[in-house]
Amino acid sequence: MDRDFSRYISESVKLDDGPPARYQLRTKIINLDRLLDEESRLRKFTVGKRDHKHPNKTVLLVGATGSGKSTLINALVNFVMGVTFEDKVWFEIVTDEKNKPQVDSQTSAVSIYEVFGFEGKTVPYSLTIIDTPGYGDTRGIEYDDIITKKLQDLFCVPDEVDSIDAVGLVLKSTENRLDERMAYIFNSVTSLFGRDMEQNIVALMTYSDGMKPKDGLQALDEVKVKCARNENNEPVYFCFNNRQKDQLEEGSDDQAARFAFQISGNGMKKFTAFLGERPPQSLKTTLEVMKERIRLTACIQNLEERVRTIELKQNAVKKNKEELSKYEEDMKKNKDFTIHEEEVYREKEKIKSAGFWADNRATTCNKCKENCHYPGCTWAWGPSWCEVMEKRRCTSCSGKCPLFLHYIF
Repeated sequence: MDRDFSRYISESVKLDDGPPARYQLRTKIINLDRLLDEESRLRKFTVGKRDHKHPNKTVLLVGATGSGKSTLINALVNFVMGVTFEDKVWFEIVTDEKNKPQVDSQTSAVSIYEVFGFEGKTVPYSLTIIDTPGYGDTRGIEYDDIITKKLQDLFCVPDEVDSIDAVGLVLKSTENRLDERMAYIFNSVTSLFGRDMEQNIVALMTYSDGMKPKDGLQALDEVKVKCARNENNEPVYFCFNNRQKDQLEEGSDDQAARFAFQISGNGMKKFTAFLGERPPQSLKTTLEVMKERIRLTACIQNLEERVRTIELKQNAVKKNKEELSKYEEDMKKNKDFTIHEEEVYREKEKIKSAGFWADNRATTCNKCKENCHYPGCTWAWGPSWCEVMEKRRCTSCSGKCPLFLHYIF
């Protein structure tokens, strides 16, 4: 075993004696949204310390629940660390999917994994992996949309992710069909980026036997996912086996295990070479487009609320007129006659949290008495952080009022 691993072994938590012996890497954890651990939606896990003289490559991974994404992340980390089959050791940065509660869907937040200090082992750069929660679980398409919104939130965090080197669409190599929901997810995520990103979007085929993943490629072609293509007009793909961490039985031939490790090793070499060759794509334009989408959506939501208010007022006026006509003679005979009129008014109401992923904040205007951004205002710590604010004025409320008249609830 490489003696350089001894420090990481001593600092890690042993999960299994193996072989291979499995260890949970100790990481520095930061909640980018400043929430408590159990509430945080944007979490960063860091191994090592960044040396800015080395370049960094950022990979965004998107995949369905059960696609093998967590194992793929661990495999990427082990490859960058320089772990070989002969080392008989395996490090994990993502908790094993089987050890998580069923309701927790692989990862419960958008997670960023940073791996520093291994530049020159197998690649000349450090690695940042953005891991999205398992799409397509039992919580429905509304949950999937919220995950996409979390990505938008991440890209808005200052001094964090300003470029992407590759977007990896993770699916099983034997997947011969993507259902409508998974196709929607792949397309909704890839649509976040401009056309320049298309050549950086690739397929990462898991559970591979080393052969060409014809089923997986056909599945991608059928749903017309935008991605990089090779000279045969096929999606650019890389294959990985998901059994590197499987325990070897005592006395058994390790040839099959060695072959599984080799499949992933070959895939890693090709994928990391691809990362080294592809120019990173800036998220500046992506952020501008995202913010404009958010503003437009907030304006539509605000307008819909105002229309509903107008309709309620019109109905109230109509009903009050009918009441006046009905009791007109009684009012003439009795000057003290009274009737009750309907009046439409607004009042503040406490937001009820709908669970971990709820967009449970609202930017409101104290002058217009309107919701300027609700739902969708996910983690603005103050009005100035809300996307509907531009040049210190609101783009949503009726009066387009200045920032100081707004509050976050």
